[in-house]
Amino acid sequence: MIPLILTVAAVFALLVFNELWWRKTEPTELSRKFIHITVGSFVAFWPFFLSWHQIIGLSVAFFIGVVASKYLHIFKAIHSVQRPTWGELFFAAAVGIIAYVTNSKGVYAAALLQMSLADGLAAIVGLRYGKKTQYKVLGSTKSIVGTATFFVVSFTLLAGYSVLSGAALPLALIAGLAFTASLIENLGIYGTDNLLVPLAVGWMLTLSL
Repeated sequence: MIPLILTVAAVFALLVFNELWWRKTEPTELSRKFIHITVGSFVAFWPFFLSWHQIIGLSVAFFIGVVASKYLHIFKAIHSVQRPTWGELFFAAAVGIIAYVTNSKGVYAAALLQMSLADGLAAIVGLRYGKKTQYKVLGSTKSIVGTATFFVVSFTLLAGYSVLSGAALPLALIAGLAFTASLIENLGIYGTDNLLVPLAVGWMLTLSL
């Protein structure tokens, strides 16, 4: 029970800190991605100190909390993106759904980190350095620099999983998974990539076990 209480307190503290930062400074994509990366990376390691049932329960609570925040305008920073998206809701759903897909702590972490780190860093790098390489996919603006960043981070995460878990995945498979995740991230409109990317990676890694 104590790990669960501390987990909820930690997430709430991160949300409050990010909201205060967002309100006291000029609103930027960085403040939104800060919470995306920090909370998402924290969630990725939940199986190492929480039960699967607790994770699923937190996913439901997280989902309800995001809905309330979106319509009651509680945490404005996480909803500040200037395009139609339901990414926060899809990520909240992914937290619980991946727990059904796998019972491997390593697979869960690798799948969730695809969105917290790979997607978060891709957005930051793409916005900073990718303005000259932008392209449109289903109405969403992407950049070659951002997509390349996603692929590199995704590949690194999957390679790390392969080594640390002892799965010894072939490099071709790792590259294929990273490419697939990058493709889904490009095609996932309205924030659906927040669910589809970790779900696809989690499912494919589970099949490889």
